[in-house]
Amino acid sequence: MSRPLGAGAAFLSRSHHENEPVVVMSREAFEDAVAEALDGVPPELARMMDNVVVLVEDDPPDDDPDLLGLYEGTPLTERDSWWAAGSLPDRITIFRRPTLALCDSTEEVVEEVRVTVVHEIAHHFGIGDARLHELGWG
Repeated sequence: MSRPLGAGAAFLSRSHHENEPVVVMSREAFEDAVAEALDGVPPELARMMDNVVVLVEDDPPDDDPDLLGLYEGTPLTERDSWWAAGSLPDRITIFRRPTLALCDSTEEVVEEVRVTVVHEIAHHFGIGDARLHELGWG
């Protein structure tokens, strides 16, 4: 279930199995990390973002269980006069569980969230995956 970003709690870290580190982070703390990443977007770019909502969900779609983030919408570079007539907001969704599973520390989670948020915002601006990988934001 999606919900808007909210207030947070502390980051926690522990090991699930001896050889398999797992980062434990509350939903609220993860949302705080996403909010911090959004706060780090330069103001001139943030002002250009148009009709887009950023959400946190625990799990990605079943067909892509390792997905960290997803942009759904019409990039700014593809919008035409027809687009504004009743269009719903674009959606950027950041997925908590696969991000936590990928990282070994809360610091890595915060950095991975930052990279994922920038990556998905770039899609909103019409930048594709190939170019993002070239720029180091893959």
